[in-house]
Amino acid sequence: MTHTQPAESSRGRIRAGDRGAFADLYEQNARAVYNHALRLTGSWSEAEDVMAETFLAAWRARETVEPEGGSLTPWLLGIATYKAHNANRGRWRKLAFLARSPDPRPVEDFADETVGRIDDARRLAVVHDTLRRLRRQDREVIALCVAAGLDYQQAAEALNIPVGTVRSRLSRARSRLAGLSAAQARDVRVEPDGARGETGSEAAFAALFLQEEAR
Repeated sequence: MTHTQPAESSRGRIRAGDRGAFADLYEQNARAVYNHALRLTGSWSEAEDVMAETFLAAWRARETVEPEGGSLTPWLLGIATYKAHNANRGRWRKLAFLARSPDPRPVEDFADETVGRIDDARRLAVVHDTLRRLRRQDREVIALCVAAGLDYQQAAEALNIPVGTVRSRLSRARSRLAGLSAAQARDVRVEPDGARGETGSEAAFAALFLQEEAR
């Protein structure tokens, strides 16, 4: 009887430099990597850059992938976390430089074309501002465990830290967000008819992270 050799695992193919397997990895994880980068940077353009740099770095580091194991999503999100941190550091350096530069020339008003983007930008700013109030390490854990949906073990793999550290950072982040949510709720005012709900939205966003996930 002839026995068929088992197909090589996706991890093994990626490790060996199989471009088709890596393309599949990209298709399966590009959105998750982008969304994670967006939460950590608060910028659409920087999130795109982080996503591109993440997959470039993953391709270059493909030989470090273990042949056996589960999903490579935690590995990719770990790379993205590092790249987003670097992007944030770079942004502060740029802002410091711009603060010392002359004001730019006024540009043509495109308000009619961008009214929808303004609302999106406002919501994104709320998300990022809320997360920015956390310590960086806590922000990364809550972005991985709550927003990206990784379990404790996967988050530990992504950040290369013990599972117990993930748990303690997540607990600390939840406590911080609970305090933020309560403070925002106390400050909420009654909005006029037609308001879009921006007031108190930080409290509402913070509350999303207080729900316990089923593990």
